[in-house]
Amino acid sequence: MKMGGESMNVPLVLTEFLDRAVLLYGGKTAVYCGDRAFTYRELNGRVNRLSYGLKNLGIEKGDRVAYLAPNTVEMLEGFYGIFQLGAVMVPLNIRLTPEDYRFILNHSGSKVLFVDQEMYHLIEPVKDELETVEQIIIHYKEDNCAEIDYDRWLDRFPPDPFPRAGLDENDVCSLLYTSGTTGNPKGVMLTHRNNYLHALSAMHHLRVTDRDVYLHVLPMFHVNGWGSPFYYTANGATHVCLRKPSAEAIFTEIIRHNVTVVHMAPTVLNSLLQYNAEHHPAIEQDVRVVIAGAAPPPAFVERVEKELGWEFIQVYGMTESTPLTLVSVIRSQLGGLDRDTQLRLRAKAGFPMIGSDVRVLRENDEEVAHDGKEIGEVTVRGHGVMLGYWKNPEETMKTIRNGRLYTGDMATVDEYGYIDIVDRKKDIIISGGENISSIEVEGVLYEHPAVLEAAVIAVPHEKWGETPHAFVVRKADAAATEEDIIRFSRERLAHFKAVTGVTFVDELPKTASGKIQKVRLRNEYWEKLGKTERFVN
Repeated sequence: MKMGGESMNVPLVLTEFLDRAVLLYGGKTAVYCGDRAFTYRELNGRVNRLSYGLKNLGIEKGDRVAYLAPNTVEMLEGFYGIFQLGAVMVPLNIRLTPEDYRFILNHSGSKVLFVDQEMYHLIEPVKDELETVEQIIIHYKEDNCAEIDYDRWLDRFPPDPFPRAGLDENDVCSLLYTSGTTGNPKGVMLTHRNNYLHALSAMHHLRVTDRDVYLHVLPMFHVNGWGSPFYYTANGATHVCLRKPSAEAIFTEIIRHNVTVVHMAPTVLNSLLQYNAEHHPAIEQDVRVVIAGAAPPPAFVERVEKELGWEFIQVYGMTESTPLTLVSVIRSQLGGLDRDTQLRLRAKAGFPMIGSDVRVLRENDEEVAHDGKEIGEVTVRGHGVMLGYWKNPEETMKTIRNGRLYTGDMATVDEYGYIDIVDRKKDIIISGGENISSIEVEGVLYEHPAVLEAAVIAVPHEKWGETPHAFVVRKADAAATEEDIIRFSRERLAHFKAVTGVTFVDELPKTASGKIQKVRLRNEYWEKLGKTERFVN
């Protein structure tokens, strides 16, 4: 529509979110970071200083700027400071190797790199091999570091409004590298429109308001911490940054700042349950905990709500879909279902969020029956689907076909339309021709009183081809033998689904966001046997 000869179409760009917060909540505390606190007006001043500083370094629209940092105010302000120039944020996973950083920084063509002092040792070994990085700037710089000090550098520039680059909603705003199980990581290109519309949908389904206090437990590099720098900012909520999210630190910050909402992986929540059972911290306010990753068993949901008194919300997504596409709460017309049924539904990945058309498809691209039994691949069409993989059109075409994103996750759909992820495509165990969900087996093992954590993979078997094998972390002072675990699984599962072996370990390998890395368990187990062909992907 046009009026007075001017277009009324306003691009959906992320800088609007901070603008709104400054206009309506300028004097309110925007962020706590350690012992420091900043209002939205002060945060905006820091963002403007950053934008002027980047411009002084020659950063222009489309240039990539990388960050290697934990959850800090410096990381949070980076998004908006970069966006004002029309540049692209490249948040780096904090748990990679120097060689990984060398590849990502060179592949992305990043020109400036911001690094937290605690992580500089991960960059220093490959510093001379960085082909495009022109400047390294250090957060919380120590005297013995030769790089530029962020605070001193920032103070050189004014907090005045920054003359922004012309932005289009289809401009790439962030480049997020997914951890590859084989080969190099892939850079996911997300646009302003992707993140803007995702924020509107997510803030609705997660019921975000200006009364919320959000604790950054999930790292901001992880799909921007599920978009938290965007939709909590847009609503004028308060951010609480947490550098090192231990169970004790999480509870301390929840109590100190009256935190109302936290996003985390199931393994982190499990550690909070263990801490709570021992220390019983007193939390008076209502708390919502938003969980993504492998859906937990219904008993886990019940434990969270009974023992912690928190509302449990399960969500599902992936980097390539910005990420959230499913949410699992009880819809109004299902309120009459019995509690056990409701718990089972809430432990599933859920139903599509607004703006996401999520369907589970057979190999012939027809939808599976809504019977909770037939397995297909989860596919997504919607506003969150990525623009593509950076400099990788081949992988883009494999992943996005006929306008749909093929996730590689296998699932069923029940009679109520709730999608239940049963496994990754490569994680399905095929035993004697039967498909076994490792997630289902793990859910049973978590019911054992001695099991703290469990991961199930396929191992070779002469008769059945492969069978389930469990890696188990025992609870402190708990006693359980391999025979105990095998017998427990056989009593609760069909025999072909029961584990045939158990390896006890002190800890399970995890990604930076807390997800268990089954690929490492698989590869190590199979490499010992000289067999790797089953899991090439």
